[in-house]
Amino acid sequence: MTLQGFRGEILSLSCDPAEGPDPVRHEADGFLVIEDGRIAARGPFADVSLHFPGLAVEQLRGLIVPGFIDAHVHYPQLGRIASHGEQLLDWLERHIFPAEKAFADPVHAAGVAEEFLGELLRHGTTSALVFGTVHAASVEAFFAAAEARELRMICGKVLMDLGPEGLRDTVEAARAETEALIAKWHGRGRLQYAVTPRYALTSSDAQLAVAGELLAAHPGVLLHTHLAENKAEIAAVAARFAEAVDYLDAYDRFGLVTDRSVFAHGVHLPDRSCERLAEVGAGIAVCPSSNFFLGSGMFDFAQAERHGVRLGLGSDIGAGTSLSLLHNAGLAYQAGLPGGYVLDPFRALWLATGGSARLLHIDGEVGLLAEGQEADFVVLDDAATPLMARRTAGASLAERLFAMQTLGDDRAVRQTYVMGRCVWDRDTGHGHA
Repeated sequence: MTLQGFRGEILSLSCDPAEGPDPVRHEADGFLVIEDGRIAARGPFADVSLHFPGLAVEQLRGLIVPGFIDAHVHYPQLGRIASHGEQLLDWLERHIFPAEKAFADPVHAAGVAEEFLGELLRHGTTSALVFGTVHAASVEAFFAAAEARELRMICGKVLMDLGPEGLRDTVEAARAETEALIAKWHGRGRLQYAVTPRYALTSSDAQLAVAGELLAAHPGVLLHTHLAENKAEIAAVAARFAEAVDYLDAYDRFGLVTDRSVFAHGVHLPDRSCERLAEVGAGIAVCPSSNFFLGSGMFDFAQAERHGVRLGLGSDIGAGTSLSLLHNAGLAYQAGLPGGYVLDPFRALWLATGGSARLLHIDGEVGLLAEGQEADFVVLDDAATPLMARRTAGASLAERLFAMQTLGDDRAVRQTYVMGRCVWDRDTGHGHA
């Protein structure tokens, strides 16, 4: 048995502030006790330390929060971040599809996976729901890299039998390769699988039906795809699926709308779709940076809250322009304002931690900094830049948190811990045992 003690200011949320009163759990002088990678105790230092006499205590300088959880990101698109020009469909053709073809090469995929995971940890993200490419090798490479770092990650091979040349599978290959990847990786260590049709237009009806069958056959896996991101995309889906009531219904007809379904974006949703999402317990990964960058629109937080739709926060690299969920939380606030929705900084933190964890069905393990959970956490520095230091000096907890979300990015992440191990230290530039 290995015990570790960490002292510092601790903040997390026990539930969505939109759903219940007083979800904020905050210890100005807190104590985290980690036993073999899990949180054994948490609370005020003066109280908890009494139960662990003689335990060595490491003082952490900053605000300790749960490790960020990215609910939607494309690891193969890391090298195409900040690609100029075009909205969604043209952007895919011009920038993304050519880049993804290279992931047929396992060596290339492994190199990008390593770089991507290193960047996540530098930005304070310890878990994510991740797109691979159509190539099974891309998922093998990602899972192998994540397993080596003992990360809690979810990934899936993209299904797209209607994709461009070099990014096209078949109905049969989609089934066989997905089954093999699930058998090998799902539930191995901290890894889980997501059935991943790219979006409705890149899969035939037969392949969408296979996706539904895979989901039904493996009740522990997630469904991960895109929904109602861009108006041109929505119009094209409506033209192809003329019998569907709306975009969500195009998926629903193939058994793809369940309590384990995660849909990225949902920028342009009719109320009926929101009602259906809430009814089954499916949810939306909100990606404000990506939506701004591609001119897709702004997510309607008020509509989602009105219907009780589950939400998480995603960076959506490479359309997103920052892997920092801290920064994306600040952008989510800006996205809400035109519609009259004022996102509270505590709810923004929830979306990046416990909200994403609940959306991905991993909230029993991470996201809350609760006793019994895996010890994935981040130490934030609210004086990381001169402007942040000026804004947060003497400020309330809510003001400090909002300032970090508005002005912060990877520079505000002093340390990242996974299972109680420091895997990123800003001051040294690497992790330590």
